[in-house]
Amino acid sequence: MKQFSSIKPATFSSGIPLIDLSKPDSKNHLVKACEEFGFCKVINHGVPTEFISSLESEAVKFFSMPLSEKEKAGPPKPFGYGNKCIGPNGDVGWVEYLLLRANPGFDEQRLASIFGRNTEFTRCAVDDYVSAVKRMACEVLELLADGLKIQQRDAFSKLLMDEQSDSIFRVNHYPPCPELQGDTNGRNMIGFGEHTDPQIISVLRSNNTSGLQISLRDGSWISVPPDQNSFFINVGDSLQVMTNGRFKSVRHRVLANSLKSRVSMIYFGGPPLSEKIAPLASLMEGEEDSLYKEFTWFEYKKSAFKSRLADNRLGLFEKIVA
Repeated sequence: MKQFSSIKPATFSSGIPLIDLSKPDSKNHLVKACEEFGFCKVINHGVPTEFISSLESEAVKFFSMPLSEKEKAGPPKPFGYGNKCIGPNGDVGWVEYLLLRANPGFDEQRLASIFGRNTEFTRCAVDDYVSAVKRMACEVLELLADGLKIQQRDAFSKLLMDEQSDSIFRVNHYPPCPELQGDTNGRNMIGFGEHTDPQIISVLRSNNTSGLQISLRDGSWISVPPDQNSFFINVGDSLQVMTNGRFKSVRHRVLANSLKSRVSMIYFGGPPLSEKIAPLASLMEGEEDSLYKEFTWFEYKKSAFKSRLADNRLGLFEKIVA
């Protein structure tokens, strides 16, 4: 079940776009980052530090429990606790995780099975954190709409704000990997294999342990320096389609660390299942054609669920150019 790989070491880069959301020109910097990287780091994000620290504390407590206790909250169908197996199609990684609905006040019984009897604090911690991160994600999407000169400022964000929004929340724990200590063969343990996120936007926060890497346009990989006080924004496949390829969903992966555990918390902002995903008319210049066949989020989600992590999921929905 272990995935060792002789991955060529990535460049450790401080060249990740850094965007201060409090600055008036942040919308233009966000657009440029989404076009060039599909990824950026944001500061002055407005998510209270206490929301971050209290939820991380709850997560660390959960992952510190004996495996037999954690497994009572699994297997994920699709929500709950998972260990090493990522999805139903054979992908594995050096990771354990919790997958939860991102809707406030989700299934109390499920939460009780995950965190034990004292769920009130945990439910508040999850709701507070997810609500704050969702607000920030919507702010980023509205700034992007402004930067793209889309008249309807909530063209993207309304899909996350919709009561039927199919958004999820994931907490990943990458334990230390002792087998990598002293390894001189250049091997890496795959924590989470390379993939793009199918949703509209992903908002990631992790502790101060490295491991996250993103792929650049030329196919090379760079390591993202960790920063527990900032958030990282990923363009998802759906946003790539809605901008007709102007924004690129970022391919990313996580490598295990030999000495330190890594905890990451990710909000995946998705549209309602029935939402049609297609390029916005206001972004189609002149007679420019859509690069993609129209599809619903349900259709794309179903297709993605059948794929392997590294597959080009959008390939099935691209129009063939004559």
